[in-house]
Amino acid sequence: MNVVRRRKAGLFGIGATVLALLLAFVGLPPWGDGGDGDGGPGVYGDPRPRSGSPSTELGWGFTHTQNSADEGKRGARDRAARLLSAARLPQNQHIMGWGADNPEPSPGQYDFEALDRRVAFMRKSGATPVITLCCAPDWMKSGGKAGSTDWSRLEEAPAPRHFADFAKLAGTVARRYPDVRHFIVWNEMKGFYDDTARRWDYEGYTRLYNLVYTELKKAGKDNLVGGPYVVMDSVGKASDNASRVRGPWGALDQRALDAVSYWSEHRKGADFAVVDGSSYTMDDRLLPDEFRATDKLTAVTRWVGRETGLPVWWAEWYVEVGDERDERDGWSEPHRVAVHAGALIALARGRTATAFYWNPQNSRAACAGCLWRNTRLADGGEPLPMMRLLTRFAREFPPGTRFERVRIAEDDAPNVRVLADDDAVLVVNTLARGIEAKIDGRTFDMAPYEVRWLKR
Repeated sequence: MNVVRRRKAGLFGIGATVLALLLAFVGLPPWGDGGDGDGGPGVYGDPRPRSGSPSTELGWGFTHTQNSADEGKRGARDRAARLLSAARLPQNQHIMGWGADNPEPSPGQYDFEALDRRVAFMRKSGATPVITLCCAPDWMKSGGKAGSTDWSRLEEAPAPRHFADFAKLAGTVARRYPDVRHFIVWNEMKGFYDDTARRWDYEGYTRLYNLVYTELKKAGKDNLVGGPYVVMDSVGKASDNASRVRGPWGALDQRALDAVSYWSEHRKGADFAVVDGSSYTMDDRLLPDEFRATDKLTAVTRWVGRETGLPVWWAEWYVEVGDERDERDGWSEPHRVAVHAGALIALARGRTATAFYWNPQNSRAACAGCLWRNTRLADGGEPLPMMRLLTRFAREFPPGTRFERVRIAEDDAPNVRVLADDDAVLVVNTLARGIEAKIDGRTFDMAPYEVRWLKR
């Protein structure tokens, strides 16, 4: 991987049209000071009818990864499906990789079995389905061979001479699943980094994007399309790549901003802008601490919204630094849930329209940050703490939520993060010790890293 994007193993949105999203507090702000099928149309399944206009404000959701609830023991799969049916979280799936096989091993020869299964699961659980159009079959890559799949080359972009072929594949996917109306073009601009120029090849990506956009709109005029899905890295303020978008958490990498700006200026069209990123810097620092570092998510969302004039989607977001295997299991689960709750607050504060939690579901019984117990286990499919957080947050703060003032004791302001509407208050203790909190006229004890929901 190149120096810009290092990791890869994603939920709610407050729409861009929300009129009032700023929270007023007594004392300091609680978030800190940072600013096969043959591919023909309608060949698969019995999709819901396409009626009404699709929205760019889907709310909080998650992305399926290599292991998910479409496989395993039937009872566990059914439990997971019921869990997700009740939650109604939007779900995202890639067309190749992360649980999906090569969709077009040879030109015009399709294999959608794995993708069909994932889409069927999303339908069964009543989700709004989203498809990420990544990655490309080997024969579209330089030196790639038809009829074979080298998974070590998954992150390579299609060769420019095959951009139109990839766009055609995207159109085939859209016609195969006519109830899917939301499409993200590519993933983290994979394969589009120019190591010689040490910047993103945003010109190449935008050519690909425009071809895909055209095909998707031909497939269905109501299809909604977004990009560029670039990693919004942050660096130290003294870095040569530091931009003027900065805060206590560091500075955004100017190269990422340039990619967004070029795409925005030269796009043929777009219905939403997509980014991803982490609260930590490129050298894995959480500045000034893991909670206040999440203010970066607010700053990114606001900048992208202003620059593009579009609703902002987060395809992925991370708050815990990964190890050498890109696993994030260094924190206790209460600590992890608390920081993620703080990140959700930060995303909401920036007026995020849609965001997807990257579900790190693995094949083991223990899975840090997973949404449900592995469905290969007899008791699989049961919700885990992160699922409870996402589900509750999505229910209490759906798109269009109008947030309200919360009274916080001055001494408590640095130690808690708070979000509230006229019905619910979310309070997060950011400390590894218990506190007595005075929130919204109530006094109560909070355990270390406790996430507390109050009714108003």
